[in-house]
Amino acid sequence: DCLDIIDTEGVVKYVKSLQKEDGSFMGDIWGEVDNRFTFCAVACLALLGRLSELEVDKAAKFVKSCLNFDGGFGSRPGAESHAGLIYTCVGTLAVTGHLNYIDADQLGWWLAERQLPSGGLNGRPEKLPDVCYSWWVL
Repeated sequence: DCLDIIDTEGVVKYVKSLQKEDGSFMGDIWGEVDNRFTFCAVACLALLGRLSELEVDKAAKFVKSCLNFDGGFGSRPGAESHAGLIYTCVGTLAVTGHLNYIDADQLGWWLAERQLPSGGLNGRPEKLPDVCYSWWVL
């Protein structure tokens, strides 16, 4: 696993520095917030066995604040549901032990609706199919 060659303390310090007061994470020093960054931060520190270094409950609550009426998740509060972001949000909630925030039936319906008559999958309603959504949806 080669963890001995990673500057674990440096990684932990940097990832922690990206967490904002509301639990979200910035992608870099310029401050863009997006659930992709939250997932990456949580996954990195979980892989390093240092998840407890983060404000995990705050991160999960931020993800929950991105839950939409249709059962899906957006990149940040108020953003439309998108299959790629649902993947990152569900991943964050799974790693942090907060899957109870999800209505599995409603989310399952939303994801099932991504399959089009052609058999392909799209990332959000009224969009064309794209093979990448085979990963994000399934």
